[in-house]
Amino acid sequence: MSVQTELKTNTDALTRGVVPYIQVVGAAAAIEFYKAAFGAIERARTPGPDGRIMNCQLEINGGLLMVMDAMPDHGFAHQPSHSFTMQLMVPDGQGWFDRAVEAGAKVQEPFQKMFWGDLWGAVIDPFGVHWGIDQPAQS
Repeated sequence: MSVQTELKTNTDALTRGVVPYIQVVGAAAAIEFYKAAFGAIERARTPGPDGRIMNCQLEINGGLLMVMDAMPDHGFAHQPSHSFTMQLMVPDGQGWFDRAVEAGAKVQEPFQKMFWGDLWGAVIDPFGVHWGIDQPAQS
């Protein structure tokens, strides 16, 4: 059996655009959180010889997110960042927001109508990653 699961997604998702690759403490738990909170579909996982996750590819809302365990012994120390927000553009923002909070995310900004017209809210997941949930205004 291969240590990596077969990739089951369109290769365009891997070869175009910007693909966020986050490192967290406890990647296996983070992956389960992203499944519960955001309906993530696990496309591939590569465990390291010590059981830590070297790479997991998740599809969330049609986009790709890569997750790994922090590995300070290999130069990948966990460094929480507040300099970026993962932004989800969804047609049912309140549902996505509520599901994230029910799964364990903390509310940073309540889901509400914003001055630019969209419905928007922000949460911080249990692993310190900031998420914005945006429901675009109807045109």
